[in-house]
Amino acid sequence: MGSDIKIKICGLTDPADIPAAILAGASYVGFVFFPKSPRHLELEAAAFMAASVPVGIMKVALTVDADDAMLDTLTGQVPLDMLQLHGSESPERVAGVKSRYGLPVMKAVGIADAGDLPQLETYGRVADQLLVDAKPPRGADRPGGNAVAFDWTLIAGRRWPVPWMLAGGLTPENVAQAVRLTGARQVDVSSGVESAPGVKDADMMRAFVEAAQSGAA
Repeated sequence: MGSDIKIKICGLTDPADIPAAILAGASYVGFVFFPKSPRHLELEAAAFMAASVPVGIMKVALTVDADDAMLDTLTGQVPLDMLQLHGSESPERVAGVKSRYGLPVMKAVGIADAGDLPQLETYGRVADQLLVDAKPPRGADRPGGNAVAFDWTLIAGRRWPVPWMLAGGLTPENVAQAVRLTGARQVDVSSGVESAPGVKDADMMRAFVEAAQSGAA
């Protein structure tokens, strides 16, 4: 496609979402393990879906402040390539999860203003990747998937010690602008390619990937 941008489509809930996401051009597929999310998966469903993902596409599990018992069960039942920590996990916890499970760890960091940026440096020293996301709106009951964006100029031209991915309110309509403004080489989408909460739309996924690639070209 003339661009090396990588796309993560997160919150897949239906087995048919897997081939649709891959045909659209996703490099990562994400599964959500957080009961308050409309995209939450039971382990059996996730294991079935993960088994159909071809080699070379990264299978990512999104968890929120999960304890070792939950992560033990998750990693024992679902074949995964990466853990995404989307809660208030400390840098020490990130390092501990990495060493315990031997999987790459992506840490989500919510951004609302410039005061949040130093956290990216801190977590960039312990995580394998960073997910630069919008802080959830006040009163939201989940830390991501809220369809809100942050001020992208806050991170324009910035770099961190590890690869990073842009998230938060991205849609087929705004992702090209987001990529151009931030210089992101990886982007993450969930609610922005859904026809209803938790219901992915194949046409929207395809449109999102095409738009992201055009922004990076």
